[in-house]
Amino acid sequence: MRMPAWFDLSTLSSLTDSSSDDEPGLLSSVSSVESLIQSEIDAGIPAEKIVVGGFSQGGAVACLLGLTTPRKLAGVGCLSTWVVLGHKIEELVKPGAKDIPIFWGHGKDDPVVEYEYGVRSVELLTKKLGFPLVPTNTPFARPGLRFESYPGMAHSSSPQEIADFKAWLAEALK
Repeated sequence: MRMPAWFDLSTLSSLTDSSSDDEPGLLSSVSSVESLIQSEIDAGIPAEKIVVGGFSQGGAVACLLGLTTPRKLAGVGCLSTWVVLGHKIEELVKPGAKDIPIFWGHGKDDPVVEYEYGVRSVELLTKKLGFPLVPTNTPFARPGLRFESYPGMAHSSSPQEIADFKAWLAEALK
């Protein structure tokens, strides 16, 4: 059965061997979102007031865009997702990406995009790529990656995650 998606996904790849990731589909999705961003900029919204975000596959696309865009965005929201193209992400990351604030929320009981994928993705960004890690329960830090875990949350969102993301978003857009 065909289902609409941001990119083809046969399996969640490992972060170190993501050669099975649908690179053309991922880059096409990033390009589509970049076009939307350009439309907003053309309408008078500065890039510094634009946040991209997504859940699951949408979060993977938002994360990839945040890492590869030449623009200085207000922030990137990554919910229940993982880093795609991990095997070549170092060569794709643009200068200035570490200056974009990132909110990363993940349920500890997620059976689809397992919690470990979120943890390992955050470790890739902070330890390998040098993104500053913001202490948990900190409303905002610029720049920095804020990682929040939600016990009991499956592949969904929770009122607490929404509240945390909302507070982060309000600060990102100040």
